[in-house]
Amino acid sequence: MHTPDTDSPPGPPRQRTARLPAGVLAPASALLLVLVAVEWRPLLRLDGDIARTTHRWAVAEPGLTRAARILTDWVWDPWTMRVLCAVAAGLLVWRYADRWTAGWLVLTVAVATAVQQGLKAALDRARPVWPDPVDSAHYAAFPSGHAMTATVVCGLLLWLVHRHGVDRVLWRTALAVAVVSVAGVGLTRVWLGVHWPTDVLGGWLIGALVVTVAVGVHRRRHPRGAG
Repeated sequence: MHTPDTDSPPGPPRQRTARLPAGVLAPASALLLVLVAVEWRPLLRLDGDIARTTHRWAVAEPGLTRAARILTDWVWDPWTMRVLCAVAAGLLVWRYADRWTAGWLVLTVAVATAVQQGLKAALDRARPVWPDPVDSAHYAAFPSGHAMTATVVCGLLLWLVHRHGVDRVLWRTALAVAVVSVAGVGLTRVWLGVHWPTDVLGGWLIGALVVTVAVGVHRRRHPRGAG
């Protein structure tokens, strides 16, 4: 008896849709990276216009500037984010006995830090310089380490919270905290005059790309219970 040929079943919808963010984030990150590297003048002019405006505001509003420094130096500092990551990894081991995911989380944050430092060294972009600075920072500008670290850590933790099926109130709270943290840290870095706006945009884009790739790896290698 002849069995008619049939097409292979399509891949799982989740795997197909998971490729979409990476397909947008990768070219967007690469394009911005190239434009910064070649010092494309329209981009530099836009950076300068925004930076000069926000610096005038920062000088004129010392109260807001002081609050921004507290938030960026303590609440959203990259080391604060890494400590939060370590706490989450410990919780994964202690409560869920999930050593694989704990290791994946720590390794992803470490890789993101290495990528960030590598790009800084390769581009060696100068930070803004002001005659009346309200804050200071060291090393190269692109990408913003604060923005990229917050994006990676908050993105990964948000995905883990969703993966473990928390209730709606906790999920919405976690989502709000993550959005405020990622957006807020980027705005404070520009407000304080230590980064160009495209440094922050680069940190967001590359950080989101790291999260997307890391989640894809997790779903392939450790699919049990994946959200």
